[in-house]
Amino acid sequence: MSETTHDGGVAVSAPPSPDEGLTAAELAAKYGLSVSGARPRVREYVRQLWGRRHFILAFSRAKLTAQYSQAKLGQLWQVATPLLNAFVYFMIFGVLLNASRGMSKDVYIPFLVTGVFVFTFTQSSVMSGVRAISGNLGLVRALHFPRASLPISFALQQLQQLLYSMIVLFLVVIGFGSYPDASWLLIVPVLVLQFCFNTGLALVFARAGAKTPDLAQLMPFVMRTWMYASGVMFSIPVFLADKPAWVANVLQWNPAAIYMDLMRYALIEEYGSKNLPDHVWAVAVGWALLFAVGGFLYFWKAEERYGRG
Repeated sequence: MSETTHDGGVAVSAPPSPDEGLTAAELAAKYGLSVSGARPRVREYVRQLWGRRHFILAFSRAKLTAQYSQAKLGQLWQVATPLLNAFVYFMIFGVLLNASRGMSKDVYIPFLVTGVFVFTFTQSSVMSGVRAISGNLGLVRALHFPRASLPISFALQQLQQLLYSMIVLFLVVIGFGSYPDASWLLIVPVLVLQFCFNTGLALVFARAGAKTPDLAQLMPFVMRTWMYASGVMFSIPVFLADKPAWVANVLQWNPAAIYMDLMRYALIEEYGSKNLPDHVWAVAVGWALLFAVGGFLYFWKAEERYGRG
């Protein structure tokens, strides 16, 4: 196209753009562009996570190493912290409040230490999950990777920490007369199920914490209430024998109590099946699947929103 100027010259105007009038979505489709950080399909998302498995493992190990790097005792605090908690709970609940009703000291101390170690695994996974996104915004905004890698790596970090602590737990249990036998093989499925449950819970709270960072300040109170309701320091059926049966059933069927009781059953010789709720393994598998699958899908739904705003 051309037109005559005021001095008689001819000015040539640019032809109209072939993209004129197209919307942003139409332009993206025309040139094969996709949304940055777009949520892939579930199968593709799982494939991406599997491709980042080495990063997830290395990240969890680095976090575990750095956790106590400033302390003089270093990694010993991985074991010392739950042991000190167990000692405090024993003095308050075992000695002062007589929470060991129906159990000898040789049973109650392993019972208590096992409960503290196992519940700490869940508690730490949840607390790490809450900050998984909000505490790593620089990483989330700088690199493109499936965001579920972060809460999964934090749950894996807590599993590794528990495995180190289990050495001390074994010594405590053996010291009070429960020696290794075939029931100790149950430790492996219990840990697998609890890890699946904890990972799903970490994914749920990672999404919630990404949207509401103040949740990290509230969660210690929630976790403390959960601990007191899960029978960490006392036997639920014995302690609530004079209460309506449904109260004890509800508390025993909560996932934290389920995994603690299964671990106690595996480790402590005198902690028999009569202490376990009905259908305990089915309930344990159900909680693990519900939160592992449900938590993963819940987190995946918000994949595009992490690190924005």
